[in-house]
Amino acid sequence: MTKIAVLGNGSWGSVLGSLLADNGNDVVFFGNNEKVNQEINEKHTNTHYMKDWSLNPNAVATADLEEAVKGAEVVLFVLPTAAVRIVAKNLRQVLDKLGTSPILITATKGIEPGSKKLISEILTEEVYPNDADKIVAISGPSHAENVAQKDLTAISCASTSKENSEMVQKLFSNSYMRLYTNDDLIGVEVGGAVKNVIAIAAGILYGKGYGDNAKAALMTRGLAEIARLGVSRFDAKPMTFSGLSGIGDLIVTCTSVNSRNWRAGKQIGEGKSLDYVLENMGQVVEGATTVKAVHELCQEDGIDMPINEAIYHVLYENANVDEEISKMMGRAPKPEIRL
Repeated sequence: MTKIAVLGNGSWGSVLGSLLADNGNDVVFFGNNEKVNQEINEKHTNTHYMKDWSLNPNAVATADLEEAVKGAEVVLFVLPTAAVRIVAKNLRQVLDKLGTSPILITATKGIEPGSKKLISEILTEEVYPNDADKIVAISGPSHAENVAQKDLTAISCASTSKENSEMVQKLFSNSYMRLYTNDDLIGVEVGGAVKNVIAIAAGILYGKGYGDNAKAALMTRGLAEIARLGVSRFDAKPMTFSGLSGIGDLIVTCTSVNSRNWRAGKQIGEGKSLDYVLENMGQVVEGATTVKAVHELCQEDGIDMPINEAIYHVLYENANVDEEISKMMGRAPKPEIRL
């Protein structure tokens, strides 16, 4: 049995923590919402995030970070991107006090605006500046609702340490969850983060009444943009984007009503404002934050990402959706395969 601290008890955190408890591990959730913690402890449910579903009753929740990570061999981050850095700083202080150095797993998919850093880079800075091998990322096509229903799921498990990625692979794998190891940590994270922006675009097209041809074109060209950013800026491996954390995650996020990024885009395509969508979603729309960071990266490095730029203009510069679509369709002809 492995003790695992799960930082974040939203939908994805709850489902992953429950899965790990199903696999026979000792799981403690950390979250700052006492009402959610109490419900997990007393009723083994988390109805705000996951209706009509029960967690493994052996998993418990606490608002005390030290209590959560004391004795933990693994700490799993399942927090919104905006919360990762401050929690990581607090975690470093707790680990120094306890004298422990657990493996860190990130299931958060995002890029931090301002610093423009991936989650593994934030965790390296704040927790393990001299031991980045202790950081592992899991990413791939995996809606929480489907995993909760034990739908067959396969995702990537990436680290600069083969030993640690294989350990995490064994930790999560069971009859309905299969993990594949990958040594391209950065590439796996880029795919998981930027596909959320493309999912907003897919939702917008649906909300505007476009069909399958438009969706297929968007996803294919969106994948090209993701790979271009990953290779040009982060030195990722091109083949990573043909895998589960690239095309796999893009497919599920751009085609499912379970995707909050897709749902946000759909409402924007129907004419609702970003402020309205974010206020009424009930959960974080990571793509709306990631698009800012990617926009900054494009400006700095001169990376051509017209879909991302169009979404940025629509969300933050009040650009007209129809005009942005016309601009993209009217761009100068280009070869299909390029970086």
